[in-house]
Amino acid sequence: MPRNGEEVRLRLQEAALELYLERGYDKTTAGDIAARAGVTERTFFRHFADKREVFFDGEAELRDLLTGAVAAVPAGTKPLPTLRAAFHQAVPLIERNLPVTERRAPVIAATPALQERALAKTAALVAALTDALVARGVAGPLAALCAQVGMDTYAIAVRRWGADRTDDLHTHLDRAFTDLRLAANALK
Repeated sequence: MPRNGEEVRLRLQEAALELYLERGYDKTTAGDIAARAGVTERTFFRHFADKREVFFDGEAELRDLLTGAVAAVPAGTKPLPTLRAAFHQAVPLIERNLPVTERRAPVIAATPALQERALAKTAALVAALTDALVARGVAGPLAALCAQVGMDTYAIAVRRWGADRTDDLHTHLDRAFTDLRLAANALK
């Protein structure tokens, strides 16, 4: 049985993904995942609260990276350019996780419980970005609006990149934020 905690987490994540792809999420138990990974069910629950969380383990890393990047943007930068800069800082993480993200996308798309968790993850990221903007002196309502719009723009860029890899994710981010600016100008 593996002793290294990170190795165990990775084995559990891979086992969950394999089983969800083979059987579906609803027909897979935490015990099945643990057995496939070569650990006990108790070990599974030491690492993950439930079988949904095994799929969303990187949430804290992304949140910390984005909020740290927001804090690092020079003072006086407006909220949306601040978020754009922060999302650029997340590109290496997104690229590194792409092989797993692509494999798990159909499982999430087919599973309401995982779709719900994905939405909760996004809402938590928006809340964290709102707090990070407020800490920079942005008024709460404006910070919340910018965090939500920024996250949606980021998601559009990632989807566009997933559909067309002729350009890198940085380019898709810049285009999506340019589109946002054009859309905002059309309201004038």
